[in-house]
Amino acid sequence: MTTWSAGPFAVPNASGTAGALSCGAAQPCDDYVLKVSVPAGYDAGHSLRIDVRWPDSAADFDLYVLDANGREVAASASSSDPETVLLPAVSASYTVRVVPYAPLGDSFTGTASLITPPADPPPSTATPPTYANSSAPEGITDAHNAGEPSIGVDRASGAAMFQANTSTLKVTYDGSGAATWQDRSANAANGCPQGSTTSLDPILFTDPATHRTFESQLAGKTALTCYTDDDGETWTPTGGSGVNSGVDHQSIGGGPFAAGTPRGLTAYPDAVYYCSQDIADASCAVSRDGGLTYGPAVPMYSLLECGGLHGHVKVAPDGTVYVPNKGCGGHQAVAVSEDDGLTWTVRPNPSSTPGDSDPSVGAGAGGTVYLGYQNSDGTPRIAVSHDKGRTWLYDQNVGATLGIKNVVFPAVTAGDDDRAAFAFLGTTTGGNYQDPAFQSVWHLYVATTYDGGQSWVTADATPTDPVQKGSICTGGTTCGKDRNLLDFIDVTTDAQGRVLAAYADGCTGTCATGGAQNYDALASVARQSSGGTLYGAYDAVAAGKRKKSGGSH
Repeated sequence: MTTWSAGPFAVPNASGTAGALSCGAAQPCDDYVLKVSVPAGYDAGHSLRIDVRWPDSAADFDLYVLDANGREVAASASSSDPETVLLPAVSASYTVRVVPYAPLGDSFTGTASLITPPADPPPSTATPPTYANSSAPEGITDAHNAGEPSIGVDRASGAAMFQANTSTLKVTYDGSGAATWQDRSANAANGCPQGSTTSLDPILFTDPATHRTFESQLAGKTALTCYTDDDGETWTPTGGSGVNSGVDHQSIGGGPFAAGTPRGLTAYPDAVYYCSQDIADASCAVSRDGGLTYGPAVPMYSLLECGGLHGHVKVAPDGTVYVPNKGCGGHQAVAVSEDDGLTWTVRPNPSSTPGDSDPSVGAGAGGTVYLGYQNSDGTPRIAVSHDKGRTWLYDQNVGATLGIKNVVFPAVTAGDDDRAAFAFLGTTTGGNYQDPAFQSVWHLYVATTYDGGQSWVTADATPTDPVQKGSICTGGTTCGKDRNLLDFIDVTTDAQGRVLAAYADGCTGTCATGGAQNYDALASVARQSSGGTLYGAYDAVAAGKRKKSGGSH
């Protein structure tokens, strides 16, 4: 193990938020030369871990690692303390660059060590599910502008509702699994003129019990929200959010009220939550009238606990509310409310390290919680909790069997208490996937558990059609054309337990058949077509052999 320190620092360096990081007298950085010497093959069971810590939790330092040629190979630039990166344990020379983003006169201590990660349990022996993919046809508005899509399923009608940019699309499937796409966007003609005018960050949620679909557009500091009870034939405008919609990452979710808490103000049976982060904190507000109006905003955490950006809100069948975050005290975590959003507690997964993509959470029918995330070494990991995030079990890399070395955009859904699915974009190429020179092929993968997260089987859901070639940038406004996919994908479950993943296809036309990357963002859905579903009673449905008819969960 090697340890070093530097400081104190009084001058902040926030140049990385405006583009390329700059270092100089006016924008200080600290560089430490780290030399690693290990035997050949040592990386097979070991990793290089680099941590940067500082005493004042209100301060913030960022961590970058450069190779011998000066190229960035890893970074951790969240608000976590410590900032952590994991690299393959190979012989190399690195420059560890620490940037005093908001130093507040503080110093830092860096540590580099060779570690042995815990061994993963054996993978599941279940047959991997397969998926059929469909995309929005030409002529549909936003068909090629579908970055960071969200998806829900009306379990009464079977329609999938897909949201991207200002468009809400309805996707229906016939008996053979063939998809029909229709534009069902909210507008003045169908009752909600605020629904399809402008957007900085769209989101959609369909309540699986009430079948109501909400679509919301972030517009400055305002959320413009509508809901539909008939799959987009008509829409109803709402009061928006009850929360200052902040600067990014709005989220809507819903589910039962927690036991022993006040019920709704109307006949609508479920709570609806609107959550969003701002500069210094993140808040949620609850609606007790079906999403028409919201109560006051309640902070989930401050920057002293977690980074401002968070994943999407999910509500368990018992009414517990979860909002995941990629950087809370050096770990991935969930903010948890057990009283309808009145109070919140941050519960980290101590086996995790911070990542660049927001994590995702799903809750099974009995309350088992599944937290899927991108670890700081780029790999896809998922852990399980039976006590609402207080403790975590079975944390494991679900990409190892397929050689997946980098992932982005984790998305999790669950069905029966022992069944869940974890979707993500992944590549078998290691290294800095945000480097414009990164050469790789990305696919959509889905990992599924049938034993409560003890083991997982991972399938390539787009085996013959890459989703992206080259780099994928998750750095926001600092990115170039490789930000075509934006920040996330989504996954959900239909009434029979089929998994449906919404994604933007960034490699279309000649790119998909061997040509150059064209940076598209085509609205697409991968729908499970075979294999065990997330509701065991319907396992044969995905294979087209219905065990029983009707019913929903």
